[in-house]
Amino acid sequence: MRVIFTRIATQELEDAVRFYELEYVGLGHKFKEEVKKAALRVAEYPKAWSLERGEVRKCLLHKFP
Repeated sequence: MRVIFTRIATQELEDAVRFYELEYVGLGHKFKEEVKKAALRVAEYPKAWSLERGEVRKCLLHKFP
């Protein structure tokens, strides 16, 4: 399976990275790495995540709320 981020999701990710960088230098990079790891897990096990709405599933990050 391939994970694709929409334009809006990509913008939201970049906003979150900037926010975390303002909180602590390097934290934004760590956040982005966690998102990448989660995307890889989703690609490998697409049905492992709980259904949120319709066919949309939710995968929570381990180190970030």
